[in-house]
Amino acid sequence: MLMTAQEADFGQTPSQTVGPYFAYGLTASQYGYDFDQPFDAVVALDNASGRRIRLEGRVLDGDGNPINDALVEISQADGEGRYPQTPAEAREIGFRAFGRVGTGTDAQNRFVFHTVKPGAESPGEAPHINVIVLMRGLLLHAFTRVYFSDEAEANARDAVLASVPAERRHTLIAERVEQGGAVSYRFDIRMQGAEETVFFDI
Repeated sequence: MLMTAQEADFGQTPSQTVGPYFAYGLTASQYGYDFDQPFDAVVALDNASGRRIRLEGRVLDGDGNPINDALVEISQADGEGRYPQTPAEAREIGFRAFGRVGTGTDAQNRFVFHTVKPGAESPGEAPHINVIVLMRGLLLHAFTRVYFSDEAEANARDAVLASVPAERRHTLIAERVEQGGAVSYRFDIRMQGAEETVFFDI
């Protein structure tokens, strides 16, 4: 039996109480707050190994509208397929291997990372970037991966990508765009709908 107050107002469910403060708290300086933050959109510094790329996209809801308070985190290997083993090594090679951006920090609600194209971490594995999405309404992070449109041969051999139904693999492929010699990869993350991005149960 419902309590009297609940008959008219069920209140917020636990998932509805999880929300934008993630972005404000974890990317404080990106939002203009005077607090330190350990990570930002720069994954690779000038001396990092690998070809410089931008990874950019939006987090879209089921109607295709950009979500303005999502938080996107990425982790990846450097251009040689390696992760730094210590903070000191990360500083030495100029590669953080991790980045974090709030979509509310961009006028178009994009996430934009400045990094290098990762190398394959092991034989048979395609170059990829690991992605975590946090946003309002999600009690648990959503995990996905970014593969690259110009790595068709490597993608065809990748065991994780092969585990995804063929008709949905395209949701994990970032499209290469080259302009003025600069290379970007476009990757929208669709949280719902017919073109929903494939998320992994980790």
